[in-house]
Amino acid sequence: MDEKISNIQRLSNPAAYWASVAGFIALMLLVIGAVYYATVTVEYQWRWYKAPKYFMYIETVTIYADSNGEVKEIKANKGKFDVTITDDLGDKTYTLPKGSFDLDAGDFTSPGDKIAEYVGGWKPGLLTIGLWTTLKISFISTILGILLGVIGGVARVSDTPILKWSAITYVEIIRGSPLLVQIMIAYFVLGTTINKLLAMNGFGIIDPEWYGIAALSVFTGAYVVEIVRAGIGAIHPGQVEAARSGGMTYFQCMYYIILPQALKTILPPLAGQFINLIKDSSLLGMIAIRELTKATREGITTSLQAFELWILCAILYLLMTFTLSMCIQYLERRTATK
Repeated sequence: MDEKISNIQRLSNPAAYWASVAGFIALMLLVIGAVYYATVTVEYQWRWYKAPKYFMYIETVTIYADSNGEVKEIKANKGKFDVTITDDLGDKTYTLPKGSFDLDAGDFTSPGDKIAEYVGGWKPGLLTIGLWTTLKISFISTILGILLGVIGGVARVSDTPILKWSAITYVEIIRGSPLLVQIMIAYFVLGTTINKLLAMNGFGIIDPEWYGIAALSVFTGAYVVEIVRAGIGAIHPGQVEAARSGGMTYFQCMYYIILPQALKTILPPLAGQFINLIKDSSLLGMIAIRELTKATREGITTSLQAFELWILCAILYLLMTFTLSMCIQYLERRTATK
């Protein structure tokens, strides 16, 4: 046929469709082959067999004497043994598994002597600890960011000057400065001041995690404000007028009429924003929070397994962001059918 065939018509042809699938698979295989070739040619000793311990490992507990002392007594206690060592500061009792120590009553100990060694059980590794911290911080920051964004978005489209101008000021200040700078200000400036005031009044200090969460929430909330504003703006203004003429207040109108409809519009950009939030949490390592990236750096420092650990770190971030993306797509389908 001399008639031109559109791209859609080409893809509707089964042969063309499967040809494109084969092309995609070939491209992926080419990329994988190139990566493999690069890894085997680089002068680096791969040690993937050590990777599992960064997720879970069996802890070996070793107890050392910290002063000169004498084993006062050893007695059985429910399948274990209570070993009491006395020194100048008094008695200290260790509850130890059978076979984990080689001491008898009357033995003397010196600083640094090994008292016992035993298997303590399974413990989370560095990457597991960092992954959990990243998930916890991202989840809390997402919830707080949504609250700030919805409140700010409603205020942004309000006709009340104090609400509208406050929302605009908040958005412009936060979006106009780097997140890393905001994290530093939140922790080193506000955090130091707040913790000092709390300590002066007899209260405990706030953990660095909460300053990191606050910085991420405020930063994310500023972008959510504009997303919510755009979603509200996509709703015909006649609906607001109809709701107000029916006796609803401004906030009742937003809660019952506008925001449920705007949700369909704002879900896709919200997904992108929350994916960015997960990745932005990697900056919290600058204030000594052991999130995934900082945990990876610590593992590299002690093991020198830079390639393996950075690859695992990237895979874990990809799993988190991909899972969030799938959840948002599911919500989009649910809201589209209502």
